[in-house]
Amino acid sequence: MTQTKQLKLGAFMRPISIHTGAWRYPGALPDANFNFPAIQQLIQKLEQGKFDAFFMADHLALLNMPIDALKRSHTVTSFEPFTLLSALSTVTHHIGLIATASTTYDEPFHIARRFASLDHISRGRAGWNIVTTANPDAALNFGLEEDLDHDERYARAREFYDVVTGLWDSFADDAFVRDVDAGIYFDPERLHVLGHQGKYLSVRGPLNIARPVQGHPVIVQAGASNVGRQLAAETAEVVFAPASNLEAGKALFADIKGRAQAIGRDPDSIKILPGALVVVGDTVEAAIAKRAHLDSLVHYDSGIASLNSALGYDVSGFDPDGPLPTIPETNAGKSSRERVITLAQRENLTMRQLAQRVGSYGGLAFVGTPQTIADEMEQWLTEEGSDGFNIMFPFIPEGLNDFVDQVVPELQRRGIFRTEYEGKTLRENLGLARPGNQFFGTTKAAVDYASVS
Repeated sequence: MTQTKQLKLGAFMRPISIHTGAWRYPGALPDANFNFPAIQQLIQKLEQGKFDAFFMADHLALLNMPIDALKRSHTVTSFEPFTLLSALSTVTHHIGLIATASTTYDEPFHIARRFASLDHISRGRAGWNIVTTANPDAALNFGLEEDLDHDERYARAREFYDVVTGLWDSFADDAFVRDVDAGIYFDPERLHVLGHQGKYLSVRGPLNIARPVQGHPVIVQAGASNVGRQLAAETAEVVFAPASNLEAGKALFADIKGRAQAIGRDPDSIKILPGALVVVGDTVEAAIAKRAHLDSLVHYDSGIASLNSALGYDVSGFDPDGPLPTIPETNAGKSSRERVITLAQRENLTMRQLAQRVGSYGGLAFVGTPQTIADEMEQWLTEEGSDGFNIMFPFIPEGLNDFVDQVVPELQRRGIFRTEYEGKTLRENLGLARPGNQFFGTTKAAVDYASVS
Protein backbone atom coordinates (compact mmCIF):
# COMPACT_ATOMS: atom_id res chain seq x y z
CA MET A 1 0.00 0.00 0.00
CA THR A 2 1.33 3.45 -0.91
CA GLN A 3 2.11 5.55 2.15
CA THR A 4 0.23 8.84 2.40
CA LYS A 5 2.41 11.83 1.63
CA GLN A 6 3.38 13.63 4.82
CA LEU A 7 3.47 17.35 5.55
CA LYS A 8 6.70 18.90 6.76
CA LEU A 9 6.28 21.79 9.20
CA GLY A 10 8.75 24.46 10.18
CA ALA A 11 8.07 27.26 12.66
CA PHE A 12 9.19 30.74 11.62
CA MET A 13 10.42 32.12 14.94
CA ARG A 14 12.43 35.28 14.34
CA PRO A 15 10.71 37.50 14.81
CA ILE A 16 8.68 35.35 17.16
CA SER A 17 5.66 36.56 15.22
CA ILE A 18 5.98 38.00 11.72
CA HIS A 19 2.96 40.25 12.30
CA THR A 20 3.78 43.87 13.20
CA GLY A 21 0.88 44.08 15.64
CA ALA A 22 1.61 40.79 17.43
CA TRP A 23 3.19 42.30 20.55
CA ARG A 24 0.11 44.49 21.11
CA TYR A 25 -2.48 41.71 20.88
CA PRO A 26 -4.43 41.05 24.12
CA GLY A 27 -2.72 38.33 26.15
CA ALA A 28 0.43 38.34 24.00
CA LEU A 29 3.95 38.55 25.42
CA PRO A 30 5.20 42.01 24.35
CA ASP A 31 8.84 40.99 24.90
CA ALA A 32 8.59 37.49 23.39
CA ASN A 33 11.24 38.24 20.78
CA PHE A 34 13.86 38.80 23.51
CA ASN A 35 12.61 36.61 26.34
CA PHE A 36 14.73 33.46 26.59
CA PRO A 37 12.58 31.57 29.15
CA ALA A 38 9.53 32.19 26.95
CA ILE A 39 11.35 31.08 23.78
CA GLN A 40 12.49 27.92 25.58
CA GLN A 41 8.87 27.09 26.40
CA LEU A 42 7.80 27.84 22.82
CA ILE A 43 10.34 25.51 21.22
CA GLN A 44 9.47 22.76 23.67
CA LYS A 45 5.81 23.18 22.74
CA LEU A 46 6.76 22.95 19.04
CA GLU A 47 8.70 19.77 19.74
CA GLN A 48 5.66 18.39 21.56
CA GLY A 49 3.77 19.10 18.33
CA LYS A 50 6.43 17.16 16.31
CA PHE A 51 7.51 20.17 14.24
CA ASP A 52 10.42 19.53 11.90
CA ALA A 53 12.31 22.71 12.65
CA PHE A 54 12.58 25.99 14.52
CA PHE A 55 13.51 28.54 11.83
CA MET A 56 15.36 31.77 12.64
CA ALA A 57 15.59 34.61 10.18
CA ASP A 58 18.22 37.24 10.91
CA HIS A 59 19.03 40.88 10.24
CA LEU A 60 22.47 42.49 10.26
CA ALA A 61 21.08 45.95 10.99
CA LEU A 62 18.04 47.59 12.50
CA LEU A 63 15.24 47.52 9.97
CA ASN A 64 15.84 50.29 7.44
CA MET A 65 12.80 52.42 8.19
CA PRO A 66 12.09 55.87 9.70
CA ILE A 67 12.34 56.16 13.47
CA ASP A 68 8.59 56.80 13.77
CA ALA A 69 8.05 53.31 12.36
CA LEU A 70 11.03 51.68 14.02
CA LYS A 71 9.86 52.76 17.48
CA ARG A 72 6.74 50.62 16.94
CA SER A 73 8.64 47.45 15.97
CA HIS A 74 9.07 44.47 18.28
CA THR A 75 12.05 43.27 16.23
CA VAL A 76 14.57 45.97 17.14
CA THR A 77 16.17 43.68 19.75
CA SER A 78 16.61 39.99 18.98
CA PHE A 79 19.07 37.28 19.89
CA GLU A 80 21.96 36.36 17.61
CA PRO A 81 20.88 33.06 16.01
CA PHE A 82 23.82 30.75 16.84
CA THR A 83 23.91 31.79 20.49
CA LEU A 84 20.19 31.22 20.89
CA LEU A 85 19.99 27.96 18.94
CA SER A 86 22.98 26.50 20.77
CA ALA A 87 21.25 27.23 24.06
CA LEU A 88 17.94 25.81 22.81
CA SER A 89 19.65 22.64 21.60
CA THR A 90 20.32 21.71 25.22
CA VAL A 91 16.62 21.78 26.17
CA THR A 92 15.31 19.91 23.10
CA HIS A 93 16.00 16.52 21.53
CA HIS A 94 14.38 16.20 18.09
CA ILE A 95 13.37 19.52 16.54
CA GLY A 96 15.65 20.98 13.87
CA LEU A 97 17.50 24.26 14.45
CA ILE A 98 17.74 26.42 11.31
CA ALA A 99 19.67 29.69 11.34
CA THR A 100 20.05 32.36 8.70
CA ALA A 101 23.60 33.36 7.76
CA SER A 102 24.58 35.83 5.06
CA THR A 103 26.86 35.04 2.13
CA THR A 104 27.38 38.76 1.52
CA TYR A 105 28.58 39.98 4.92
CA ASP A 106 30.28 36.93 6.39
CA GLU A 107 33.14 34.63 5.42
CA PRO A 108 32.80 30.95 4.42
CA PHE A 109 35.19 29.75 7.14
CA HIS A 110 33.08 31.44 9.84
CA ILE A 111 29.84 29.99 8.48
CA ALA A 112 31.25 26.50 8.04
CA ARG A 113 32.66 26.44 11.55
CA ARG A 114 29.54 27.79 13.27
CA PHE A 115 27.15 25.39 11.57
CA ALA A 116 29.46 22.42 12.07
CA SER A 117 29.61 23.30 15.78
CA LEU A 118 25.83 23.67 16.04
CA ASP A 119 25.35 20.34 14.28
CA HIS A 120 27.66 18.59 16.74
CA ILE A 121 26.19 20.30 19.80
CA SER A 122 22.63 19.41 18.71
CA ARG A 123 23.65 15.91 17.52
CA GLY A 124 22.59 16.46 13.95
CA ARG A 125 19.80 19.03 13.97
CA ALA A 126 21.36 22.10 12.29
CA GLY A 127 20.23 23.79 9.08
CA TRP A 128 21.67 26.78 7.19
CA ASN A 129 19.31 29.26 5.58
CA ILE A 130 21.41 30.84 2.82
CA VAL A 131 20.62 34.52 2.33
CA THR A 132 22.34 37.19 0.26
CA THR A 133 21.14 40.17 2.37
CA ALA A 134 19.50 43.11 0.63
CA ASN A 135 19.64 45.90 3.21
CA PRO A 136 21.53 49.17 2.65
CA ASP A 137 21.90 49.65 6.41
CA ALA A 138 23.61 46.26 6.70
CA ALA A 139 26.14 47.37 4.07
CA LEU A 140 26.98 50.40 6.23
CA ASN A 141 27.63 48.13 9.21
CA PHE A 142 30.29 46.29 7.22
CA GLY A 143 32.23 49.20 5.76
CA LEU A 144 30.36 49.39 2.44
CA GLU A 145 28.43 52.33 1.03
CA GLU A 146 25.79 50.24 -0.76
CA ASP A 147 24.64 46.67 -1.40
CA LEU A 148 26.25 44.50 -4.01
CA ASP A 149 24.23 44.16 -7.21
CA HIS A 150 21.36 41.64 -6.91
CA ASP A 151 22.67 39.08 -9.41
CA GLU A 152 26.22 39.58 -8.16
CA ARG A 153 25.10 38.68 -4.65
CA TYR A 154 23.66 35.41 -5.93
CA ALA A 155 26.77 34.59 -7.97
CA ARG A 156 28.87 35.06 -4.83
CA ALA A 157 26.39 32.94 -2.86
CA ARG A 158 26.76 30.05 -5.31
CA GLU A 159 30.55 30.03 -4.91
CA PHE A 160 30.16 30.53 -1.16
CA TYR A 161 28.05 27.35 -0.93
CA ASP A 162 30.76 25.34 -2.72
CA VAL A 163 33.40 26.61 -0.31
CA VAL A 164 31.36 25.94 2.84
CA THR A 165 30.40 22.40 1.83
CA GLY A 166 34.02 21.79 0.82
CA LEU A 167 35.17 22.91 4.26
CA TRP A 168 32.63 20.64 5.96
CA ASP A 169 34.25 17.76 4.07
CA SER A 170 37.77 18.62 5.30
CA PHE A 171 37.92 15.49 7.47
CA ALA A 172 36.73 12.04 6.45
CA ASP A 173 34.11 10.64 8.81
CA ASP A 174 36.63 8.07 10.05
CA ALA A 175 39.58 10.47 10.32
CA PHE A 176 39.66 10.56 14.12
CA VAL A 177 41.18 7.22 15.13
CA ARG A 178 42.11 8.36 18.67
CA ASP A 179 44.58 5.51 19.11
CA VAL A 180 45.68 5.96 22.71
CA ASP A 181 48.38 3.27 22.60
CA ALA A 182 50.01 4.57 19.42
CA GLY A 183 49.47 8.21 20.37
CA ILE A 184 47.76 9.03 17.08
CA TYR A 185 44.68 11.23 17.32
CA PHE A 186 43.75 11.47 13.62
CA ASP A 187 44.90 10.01 10.31
CA PRO A 188 46.50 12.73 8.12
CA GLU A 189 45.58 10.71 5.03
CA ARG A 190 41.93 11.40 5.90
CA LEU A 191 42.34 15.20 5.87
CA HIS A 192 41.73 17.32 2.76
CA VAL A 193 43.04 20.87 2.25
CA LEU A 194 40.47 22.72 0.14
CA GLY A 195 42.74 25.30 -1.51
CA HIS A 196 39.85 27.22 -3.12
CA GLN A 197 40.68 30.11 -5.47
CA GLY A 198 37.59 31.55 -7.16
CA LYS A 199 36.15 34.75 -8.58
CA TYR A 200 34.88 36.01 -5.22
CA LEU A 201 36.60 33.89 -2.58
CA SER A 202 40.02 32.56 -1.63
CA VAL A 203 39.96 29.99 1.16
CA ARG A 204 42.75 27.53 1.91
CA GLY A 205 41.19 25.37 4.63
CA PRO A 206 40.97 22.82 6.10
CA LEU A 207 38.21 23.44 8.63
CA ASN A 208 39.44 22.88 12.20
CA ILE A 209 36.40 20.87 13.28
CA ALA A 210 35.22 17.33 12.57
CA ARG A 211 32.75 16.69 9.77
CA PRO A 212 29.18 17.52 10.88
CA VAL A 213 26.96 14.75 12.21
CA GLN A 214 24.65 15.13 9.19
CA GLY A 215 27.59 15.31 6.79
CA HIS A 216 26.29 18.72 5.78
CA PRO A 217 23.72 20.66 7.84
CA VAL A 218 20.46 20.90 5.89
CA ILE A 219 20.61 23.65 3.26
CA VAL A 220 17.67 26.09 3.18
CA GLN A 221 17.09 28.87 0.64
CA ALA A 222 14.39 31.52 0.38
CA GLY A 223 14.93 33.56 -2.79
CA ALA A 224 12.17 33.48 -5.41
CA SER A 225 13.69 35.60 -8.18
CA ASN A 226 14.98 33.79 -11.26
CA VAL A 227 18.53 33.61 -9.91
CA GLY A 228 17.16 32.70 -6.47
CA ARG A 229 15.19 29.79 -7.90
CA GLN A 230 18.22 28.57 -9.78
CA LEU A 231 20.35 28.73 -6.64
CA ALA A 232 17.65 26.75 -4.81
CA ALA A 233 17.52 24.14 -7.57
CA GLU A 234 21.30 23.69 -7.43
CA THR A 235 21.87 23.80 -3.67
CA ALA A 236 18.76 23.80 -1.48
CA GLU A 237 17.14 20.92 0.36
CA VAL A 238 14.39 23.07 1.88
CA VAL A 239 12.95 26.12 0.11
CA PHE A 240 11.17 28.72 2.22
CA ALA A 241 9.00 29.73 -0.70
CA PRO A 242 6.82 32.84 -0.99
CA ALA A 243 3.48 31.84 -2.52
CA SER A 244 0.35 33.88 -1.84
CA ASN A 245 -2.13 31.33 -3.23
CA LEU A 246 -2.33 27.72 -4.37
CA GLU A 247 -1.88 28.42 -8.08
CA ALA A 248 1.25 30.46 -7.40
CA GLY A 249 2.47 27.72 -5.09
CA LYS A 250 1.96 25.03 -7.72
CA ALA A 251 3.85 27.07 -10.31
CA LEU A 252 6.79 27.68 -7.98
CA PHE A 253 6.80 24.04 -6.82
CA ALA A 254 6.93 22.78 -10.41
CA ASP A 255 9.52 25.35 -11.48
CA ILE A 256 12.08 24.70 -8.74
CA LYS A 257 11.68 20.91 -8.81
CA GLY A 258 11.80 20.97 -12.61
CA ARG A 259 15.04 22.95 -12.55
CA ALA A 260 16.50 20.49 -10.05
CA GLN A 261 15.55 17.51 -12.17
CA ALA A 262 17.07 19.16 -15.24
CA ILE A 263 20.48 19.25 -13.56
CA GLY A 264 20.25 15.67 -12.33
CA ARG A 265 18.87 16.13 -8.82
CA ASP A 266 16.01 14.07 -7.43
CA PRO A 267 13.06 16.50 -7.11
CA ASP A 268 12.05 14.78 -3.85
CA SER A 269 15.39 15.85 -2.36
CA ILE A 270 13.99 19.41 -2.18
CA LYS A 271 11.15 20.22 0.23
CA ILE A 272 9.10 23.29 -0.73
CA LEU A 273 7.69 25.00 2.37
CA PRO A 274 5.81 28.28 1.76
CA GLY A 275 5.50 30.65 4.67
CA ALA A 276 1.93 30.74 6.03
CA LEU A 277 0.36 32.84 8.77
CA VAL A 278 -2.19 30.68 10.60
CA VAL A 279 -5.02 32.12 12.71
CA VAL A 280 -7.20 29.54 14.48
CA GLY A 281 -10.73 30.12 15.76
CA ASP A 282 -13.65 28.05 17.05
CA THR A 283 -15.51 29.23 13.94
CA VAL A 284 -14.32 30.75 10.69
CA GLU A 285 -15.99 34.01 11.70
CA ALA A 286 -14.13 34.03 15.03
CA ALA A 287 -10.81 33.48 13.27
CA ILE A 288 -11.53 36.28 10.80
CA ALA A 289 -12.36 38.58 13.72
CA LYS A 290 -9.03 37.70 15.37
CA ARG A 291 -7.16 38.55 12.20
CA ALA A 292 -9.06 41.82 11.77
CA HIS A 293 -8.31 42.85 15.36
CA LEU A 294 -4.65 41.96 14.86
CA ASP A 295 -4.41 43.98 11.64
CA SER A 296 -6.06 46.97 13.32
CA LEU A 297 -3.11 47.17 15.73
CA VAL A 298 -0.70 48.12 12.93
CA HIS A 299 -0.01 51.87 12.89
CA TYR A 300 0.22 53.57 9.47
CA ASP A 301 3.78 54.65 10.27
CA SER A 302 4.72 50.98 10.48
CA GLY A 303 2.70 50.02 7.45
CA ILE A 304 4.22 52.55 5.06
CA ALA A 305 7.74 51.76 6.28
CA SER A 306 7.17 48.03 5.70
CA LEU A 307 5.79 48.82 2.25
CA ASN A 308 8.87 50.87 1.39
CA SER A 309 11.11 48.03 2.57
CA ALA A 310 9.22 45.41 0.56
CA LEU A 311 9.33 47.56 -2.58
CA GLY A 312 12.92 48.72 -2.13
CA TYR A 313 11.58 52.17 -3.02
CA ASP A 314 10.23 55.07 -0.95
CA VAL A 315 6.55 55.72 -1.73
CA SER A 316 5.74 57.66 1.45
CA GLY A 317 5.44 60.93 -0.49
CA PHE A 318 2.56 59.70 -2.65
CA ASP A 319 -1.16 60.10 -1.89
CA PRO A 320 -2.08 57.48 0.77
CA ASP A 321 -5.57 57.18 -0.70
CA GLY A 322 -4.39 56.88 -4.29
CA PRO A 323 -3.14 53.84 -6.18
CA LEU A 324 0.39 52.43 -5.95
CA PRO A 325 2.57 54.37 -8.42
CA THR A 326 4.82 52.72 -10.99
CA ILE A 327 7.79 51.25 -9.12
CA PRO A 328 11.15 51.27 -10.92
CA GLU A 329 13.61 48.39 -10.73
CA THR A 330 15.94 48.64 -7.74
CA ASN A 331 18.81 46.66 -6.24
CA ALA A 332 16.55 45.26 -3.50
CA GLY A 333 15.15 41.74 -3.33
CA LYS A 334 12.92 41.19 -6.35
CA SER A 335 10.48 38.55 -5.10
CA SER A 336 8.99 40.69 -2.30
CA ARG A 337 8.69 43.67 -4.66
CA GLU A 338 6.81 41.67 -7.29
CA ARG A 339 4.56 40.05 -4.68
CA VAL A 340 3.45 43.44 -3.30
CA ILE A 341 2.87 44.98 -6.74
CA THR A 342 0.78 41.96 -7.76
CA LEU A 343 -1.27 42.20 -4.56
CA ALA A 344 -2.00 45.91 -5.16
CA GLN A 345 -3.06 45.31 -8.75
CA ARG A 346 -5.10 42.18 -8.07
CA GLU A 347 -7.17 43.73 -5.27
CA ASN A 348 -7.09 47.34 -6.51
CA LEU A 349 -5.75 48.56 -3.17
CA THR A 350 -4.98 52.14 -2.24
CA MET A 351 -1.58 52.95 -0.80
CA ARG A 352 -3.12 53.11 2.69
CA GLN A 353 -4.80 49.72 2.32
CA LEU A 354 -1.67 48.18 0.86
CA ALA A 355 0.50 49.61 3.63
CA GLN A 356 -1.73 48.13 6.31
CA ARG A 357 -1.77 44.75 4.54
CA VAL A 358 2.00 44.63 4.05
CA GLY A 359 2.67 46.17 7.44
CA SER A 360 0.63 43.46 9.11
CA TYR A 361 1.45 40.47 6.91
CA GLY A 362 0.53 40.37 3.24
CA GLY A 363 1.45 36.81 2.33
CA LEU A 364 -0.26 33.42 2.44
CA ALA A 365 -2.63 33.03 5.40
CA PHE A 366 -4.91 30.26 6.62
CA VAL A 367 -7.65 31.78 8.77
CA GLY A 368 -10.34 29.43 10.06
CA THR A 369 -11.10 26.41 12.23
CA PRO A 370 -8.69 23.48 12.69
CA GLN A 371 -10.75 21.58 10.14
CA THR A 372 -10.80 24.27 7.44
CA ILE A 373 -7.09 24.98 7.94
CA ALA A 374 -6.30 21.27 7.63
CA ASP A 375 -8.47 21.13 4.49
CA GLU A 376 -6.41 23.86 2.84
CA MET A 377 -3.07 22.38 3.91
CA GLU A 378 -4.07 18.95 2.65
CA GLN A 379 -5.10 20.45 -0.69
CA TRP A 380 -1.70 22.15 -1.06
CA LEU A 381 0.01 18.84 -0.29
CA THR A 382 -2.05 16.62 -2.59
CA GLU A 383 -2.09 19.09 -5.49
CA GLU A 384 1.68 19.66 -5.28
CA GLY A 385 1.55 23.26 -4.17
CA SER A 386 3.99 22.43 -1.37
CA ASP A 387 5.60 19.71 0.72
CA GLY A 388 4.47 21.49 3.87
CA PHE A 389 4.66 24.95 5.41
CA ASN A 390 6.84 27.26 7.44
CA ILE A 391 4.22 28.32 9.97
CA MET A 392 4.04 31.92 11.18
CA PHE A 393 2.08 32.48 14.37
CA PRO A 394 -0.09 35.61 14.68
CA PHE A 395 0.72 36.23 18.35
CA ILE A 396 2.52 34.45 21.17
CA PRO A 397 1.84 32.22 23.03
CA GLU A 398 -1.84 31.78 22.15
CA GLY A 399 -1.40 31.52 18.39
CA LEU A 400 1.32 28.86 18.69
CA ASN A 401 -0.61 26.89 21.31
CA ASP A 402 -3.74 26.98 19.14
CA PHE A 403 -1.86 25.44 16.24
CA VAL A 404 -0.11 22.72 18.24
CA ASP A 405 -3.15 21.81 20.36
CA GLN A 406 -5.84 22.04 17.67
CA VAL A 407 -4.46 21.95 14.11
CA VAL A 408 -1.71 19.36 14.60
CA PRO A 409 -4.11 16.70 16.00
CA GLU A 410 -6.41 17.27 13.01
CA LEU A 411 -3.52 16.79 10.58
CA GLN A 412 -2.46 13.65 12.46
CA ARG A 413 -6.02 12.30 12.39
CA ARG A 414 -5.94 12.59 8.59
CA GLY A 415 -2.67 10.69 8.44
CA ILE A 416 -0.74 13.52 6.78
CA PHE A 417 1.50 14.51 9.69
CA ARG A 418 3.68 12.42 11.97
CA THR A 419 2.73 11.31 15.46
CA GLU A 420 6.38 10.53 16.31
CA TYR A 421 9.70 11.69 14.91
CA GLU A 422 11.12 9.33 12.29
CA GLY A 423 14.78 9.75 13.28
CA LYS A 424 17.30 11.60 15.39
CA THR A 425 18.62 14.13 12.89
CA LEU A 426 16.90 16.88 10.95
CA ARG A 427 17.80 15.09 7.71
CA GLU A 428 16.17 11.88 8.87
CA ASN A 429 12.97 13.65 9.89
CA LEU A 430 12.79 15.52 6.58
CA GLY A 431 13.47 12.33 4.61
CA LEU A 432 16.77 13.65 3.21
CA ALA A 433 19.83 11.51 2.51
CA ARG A 434 23.11 12.14 4.33
CA PRO A 435 25.58 13.36 1.68
CA GLY A 436 28.79 11.48 1.16
CA ASN A 437 32.09 13.28 1.58
CA GLN A 438 33.05 14.70 -1.83
CA PHE A 439 36.71 13.93 -1.15
CA PHE A 440 36.50 10.63 0.73
CA GLY A 441 33.07 9.14 -0.04
CA THR A 442 30.80 7.50 2.55
CA THR A 443 32.19 5.38 5.36
CA LYS A 444 30.64 3.00 7.85
CA ALA A 445 31.80 5.30 10.62
CA ALA A 446 29.56 8.05 9.26
CA VAL A 447 26.46 5.92 9.67
CA ASP A 448 27.41 4.83 13.19
CA TYR A 449 28.26 8.37 14.28
CA ALA A 450 25.05 9.88 12.91
CA SER A 451 22.97 7.39 14.91
CA VAL A 452 24.49 8.19 18.29
CA SER A 453 21.65 8.98 20.71
